[in-house]
Amino acid sequence: MYLSQSTVSQQIRRLEEALGKSLLERTSHQVQLTEEGERLLGYARRIIALNGEAHDALNDQWPDGVVRLGVPEDFAAATTSLLAQFSRAHPHIRLDVTSGLSHELRRAWQQDMLDIILVKQLTGEKANASRPEPMLWLDSAAFPAFERDPIPLVLFPLNGLYREELCQALDSLGRSWRISYSSASLAALVAASAAGLGVTLLPASCRLPEHRILGTESGLPQVDNVELALFYRPDATPAQIALAGKLKDFCQLS
Repeated sequence: MYLSQSTVSQQIRRLEEALGKSLLERTSHQVQLTEEGERLLGYARRIIALNGEAHDALNDQWPDGVVRLGVPEDFAAATTSLLAQFSRAHPHIRLDVTSGLSHELRRAWQQDMLDIILVKQLTGEKANASRPEPMLWLDSAAFPAFERDPIPLVLFPLNGLYREELCQALDSLGRSWRISYSSASLAALVAASAAGLGVTLLPASCRLPEHRILGTESGLPQVDNVELALFYRPDATPAQIALAGKLKDFCQLS
């Protein structure tokens, strides 16, 4: 950034004072983002990307425009080959891809920061294309957590998908629970539940050999109201429609 550490620290303090929020949690050993800092970081990245997009558009670097795509973390790596094929077929289009939690991607799409989104959602809202997303209750096979009291839970942060369904299911069983591990990273939740940190509710595709599936004999309900949904706008460009079609076929949406 071509700035000294003291200058950066001063600017962060001014930003915290302007927002009235603490953005960094500082200890003698480390500095890490607070929850508010993580939220602001997402906006900051999109602001920087939008600034770069505006610069490229005005300089005709990408004469056919920009396509902004948002995908869940578990589809970010899986779709790279598809996106590479799209870029080779459309060399004059800039492809901006954002991965994150579904509610964050949806908010960015509603704010016109993304052109196409592939998200997990509860069934109900009409999408351009969708398919059911099979869900599993997962626990560690080696270090089971479901039999503990209270039951430790591994889940997404507040407003994350599956979180309410998980908590409500245990409440309906009359079981006490506690949050033992929370992360915005799907990969981290998968690993944490397999290692025995707690019970979780995740897509069936996330199951590892180290997991055990908690079935109906545990009293937990079958969750069948989650779907993978594709959204793009009615005035989408031909390039956006082409990419949406490839995603629809790749994810077997209908």
